[in-house]
Amino acid sequence: MSRYPWRRLVACLVDWLLVLGWVATTAAVGIPLFLSGVTRGLSVVALNLVATLVLVAPVTVGLAVLESGVREATIGKRARQLIVVNVTTGQRISMKRALLRNALKIALPWTIGHAAVYGIVRTSMTGSVPPAIWVVTAIAYVLPIAYVVSLFIGSGRTPYDRISGTSVVIHTPV
Repeated sequence: MSRYPWRRLVACLVDWLLVLGWVATTAAVGIPLFLSGVTRGLSVVALNLVATLVLVAPVTVGLAVLESGVREATIGKRARQLIVVNVTTGQRISMKRALLRNALKIALPWTIGHAAVYGIVRTSMTGSVPPAIWVVTAIAYVLPIAYVVSLFIGSGRTPYDRISGTSVVIHTPV
């Protein structure tokens, strides 16, 4: 198996440029609500839940639909001639496998990052950020860094590829 770390990183950047469109759309609604105090009564857990339902879940499901679909790839992967396959069979991945892959790749670090940001914002207003929030913040940084580093070592399969039983390969049209 060959590694394609730079192709995968460029593909990811393309996908994230598209995701930013969704983030901008939701921010156009969410930021004014936050600034006007509408969300003031919500707990950090409630804010994270709303962010997960509005931001993280649609992105995670959308990417999973693309990777388990006929083209086997997100728009970024297609642009870089990559597809996601079942590591055992070399065939298209199931929606279940794609959801697991994207939950680990996207939802987990994104949700941890949101928890860190909301925790810092809410607790810094009281004057002191608890050590647990700094631990969550560190995890929010370490996890994506570990994902990127894993592209460049060994087989180039990330932890989310290994856990979900997937591999990213170059698409060779038949």
